[in-house]
Amino acid sequence: MNPVHPKHESGTPAPPEVTAEAENLRAELTRHAHLYYVEARPEVGDDEYDRLFRRLQELEAIHPVLGSADSPTRRVGVDPQDKFETVAHVAPLLSLDSTQDADEVRRFDERIRHLLGAGHEPTYILEPKLDGASIELVYEDGILTRAVTRGNGRAGEGVTENVRTIATVPLRLRTDIRPAPAVLALRGEVLMYISDFQNFNAGLIAAGAEPYASPRNSAAGAVRQLDSRITASRRLDLLVYDVLAVEGAVLRSDTEGVEAIRDWGFKVPERIQTATTVEGILAYHEAFGTDRDQLNYEIDGIVIKLDDLTSRAAIGATSHHPRWALAMKFPPRQEITRIDKIDVQVGRTGVLTPVAFLRPVVVGGVTVARASLHNREELRRKDLREGDTVRIQRAGDVIPQVVEVVEHEDPRQPPYEMPTECPACGTAVYEEGPRTKCPNRFGCPAQLQARIVHFGSREALDIEGLGDETATLFVTKGLVGSLAELFDLVPEQLIALEGFAEKSATALVDAIQSKRTPELRRFLIALGIPEVGVTVARDLAQRFMSVEALLAATPDDLAAVDGIGPIMSETITTFLADERNAEAIAAILGRGVAPVGPEPVAADLPDAGSAVFTGTIPIPRTSAEAAWRSVGGRVVSAVSKKTDFVIAGDSAGSKLEKAERLGVTVLDFAAFVEKVRGLGGEVVLL
Repeated sequence: MNPVHPKHESGTPAPPEVTAEAENLRAELTRHAHLYYVEARPEVGDDEYDRLFRRLQELEAIHPVLGSADSPTRRVGVDPQDKFETVAHVAPLLSLDSTQDADEVRRFDERIRHLLGAGHEPTYILEPKLDGASIELVYEDGILTRAVTRGNGRAGEGVTENVRTIATVPLRLRTDIRPAPAVLALRGEVLMYISDFQNFNAGLIAAGAEPYASPRNSAAGAVRQLDSRITASRRLDLLVYDVLAVEGAVLRSDTEGVEAIRDWGFKVPERIQTATTVEGILAYHEAFGTDRDQLNYEIDGIVIKLDDLTSRAAIGATSHHPRWALAMKFPPRQEITRIDKIDVQVGRTGVLTPVAFLRPVVVGGVTVARASLHNREELRRKDLREGDTVRIQRAGDVIPQVVEVVEHEDPRQPPYEMPTECPACGTAVYEEGPRTKCPNRFGCPAQLQARIVHFGSREALDIEGLGDETATLFVTKGLVGSLAELFDLVPEQLIALEGFAEKSATALVDAIQSKRTPELRRFLIALGIPEVGVTVARDLAQRFMSVEALLAATPDDLAAVDGIGPIMSETITTFLADERNAEAIAAILGRGVAPVGPEPVAADLPDAGSAVFTGTIPIPRTSAEAAWRSVGGRVVSAVSKKTDFVIAGDSAGSKLEKAERLGVTVLDFAAFVEKVRGLGGEVVLL
């Protein structure tokens, strides 16, 4: 039994010899972890490592002042968080333009050579395109200070405590080869290896739990656990492949960046190499494709990037992807299986979607048991029938789809006919183009279930725990007959449902009740208004400021909003004017739900005009937008003839091109700052 030691106050300094011992233990544990997890050449056995680890835990428990963010003891996880904070990225985490066509790779090479000019031969750095959960790591003075999921590319969820638990993530950069820069932002991929994924899923199945669909989903789910101790229990790895930003060091090429990443103590993807010709690129792609099924991790192609960083900066990027990089994907993995049954599912908007229920088959490490057949015309075009043997694939290595019939029974089953009545409510259906729809929007339980899920989704009200299974229970058990009735639920009703206990029932009810004052833009998304996604909801919230003002708006009022044309405005106002929709919205508001509009612009400010921001600017986009609104400006998402200004940062793309074509005034960031100051405002510079 370990002796019990008195705990010193957190502010009491530890004796010098104890501080020195703790520092030595941290250094030794960090070194041994790097040798074991990164270099695969351990110097000590598990027993010795555990002895050192327990001694450090003991010292930190006795002297809390010794605890530090870079201590190996932080890898075991900490107490659960209530939620994840949204954190802006140091630099955008852009997606990649992609192709499967060798000729497109040749055209990419030709464009790069043209942009570089005569006499400049490009060198490309090649790496596998990892299929995991993308993450940003930020180090300040060599210490890991935050880890952020990719999110929308500009901001993500702060998951620092979870990422600390991954053994291959240095909590402090190695500096024996290369000094740590003042600030370092890196991009990497969190992976769960296929063998570990299979073992993990086997454990879930044995426990009666739902298995994960793929290693990628499993890795992403582990990173987003509110309890970091759960993350620590998963077998995860992190490979780093890109320096997003650095202060205090100079890197001239991506190749040099990869070497620096290694020197700082990270694992990098295997088989990174360079090429100077398209033939070299294609040979690399073919070699990885040949070996793909033997790898213990998922990849879906290769990444081709211009190596020289100065040239990259000159070539720039669009708002979505860099112009100096291209992903060459592998063809989708395909397998043969049988259609056991074709049935339909009813979605949130009443669309009946035919679905093939397949004999389960593993496609690229993922068990596929069903696939959408999209609509009745697609079903007829491919002539898919029950009993057919079919070829299936995962489109983009993600979405299962039926490619074609390989063979069929003789005699063959008759063609599948879409039902004439909704299978969920019995209402006569109607055809709208290739789609079949149920018109019973407010009486169809299937539509209500889907609306509940959408209502609580992350981009809408973000209600933790309100997913498919819970929505189905609420509707089938008669607890919820409308969205408004979600706010009537009490824990006692939920405790009686399968899968709920007192704690989980109370947590879900509290989560719902906490959304009585949602942001207006989120509330508009949650209502499921046609054409209203994230961008349009934000623009409507900024323009009308309240639900009541939006409900009173005419089609012309909406059409006056930048980015919303006559057709979209008619669609939105028709939805809001529908008597049953209006009653449903009134019922939600009648439960005390009061959406909160964005911060209003002072009434006495003159209209400074509408502005579109594009490209990368030196401060968070939200800060620049707030500065513009503070002087009477309006922020819109799309460029049109009605737009007054486009603020173009580095790597501005199609919005800048459209602004120049339409003759809209374009301001660079410095001119924008002067503009705001000239109107009596201030832009807070970092």
